[in-house]
Amino acid sequence: MNDTMIPFNIKQLETFLLVAAFGSFRKAAERLNTTQPAVSTRIAGLEEALGAKLFERQASTVRLTVQGQQLLPSAQSVLKVAERLQLTAKSLSETTGVLRLGVSETIVHTWLPDFLKQLQANCPLVDADILVDSSATLRSELMSHRIDLAFLMGPVSEYAIENINMPPFPLVWVCAPNLELPKGRKLTLCELTRFPVISYARTTRPYTEIYRKFSRDLEEMPRIFPANSIAAALKMAMSGIGIASLPHDVVLEHTMAGKLRIVDCDWHPSELEFTASYSSEPSNPLAEQAAQLAACTAHSYAVSAGRARTQ
Repeated sequence: MNDTMIPFNIKQLETFLLVAAFGSFRKAAERLNTTQPAVSTRIAGLEEALGAKLFERQASTVRLTVQGQQLLPSAQSVLKVAERLQLTAKSLSETTGVLRLGVSETIVHTWLPDFLKQLQANCPLVDADILVDSSATLRSELMSHRIDLAFLMGPVSEYAIENINMPPFPLVWVCAPNLELPKGRKLTLCELTRFPVISYARTTRPYTEIYRKFSRDLEEMPRIFPANSIAAALKMAMSGIGIASLPHDVVLEHTMAGKLRIVDCDWHPSELEFTASYSSEPSNPLAEQAAQLAACTAHSYAVSAGRARTQ
């Protein structure tokens, strides 16, 4: 061993990974709740210890040097080992912090309350800061590191994002009970689209699938009313404005109450595929633990709804 080796610490490695991920000393300082000079000092100390220049400083950003890029995987591995060591010594009940959570509205109307109860029970010292928005917006927020974990229509196909698959949600057609549609048999798409179709928002996968299907198979494009919220789509359907394509789990309560009826049609949009997605660079053990907890919660919810798949 080289007796002149200069020691470095885990905090310096964490700072290195954050600066690399954000491309900014200022943003790394904000995440670490410290000052920009403190971040610069940590990086300088790590560069001295490693005998390598890690970053090229530019006007408003920084980027990794060739040596920095070469050392990045090793730094990530060391930090993950250290985090696992800490987690082994520290139970979930002692984990503290704020989980910045992004949630698609479909999840809000289904298993989110169950998840929040499980999170509170398993991590009583963790606070959840919740953003409800479209999957497109949540993806952008996740990639920008403004949220830690997202429950969204996924997966997010980026190398630094980890995705855990959730049980899917089948979609059904629903309308007001008094809407003048044939009952007791399966309808064709032409019969269904005599009335306006209420769908998810334009930026979503379900809307795109419905639009493409109608464009390809129907001679005349029916009216499509994109709704930016499930609550709005439910209200429109119950008011008799049109026929909505919504998750079965979301409409079940309203169909049982007689406010909506399910319409059987020879075509349905594909199931909604959701993931619990979080960034692995920089590593976020709390988000990873919460994602695993969400997967268990979602599976239990699917079992109770009778739609869990055998893995």
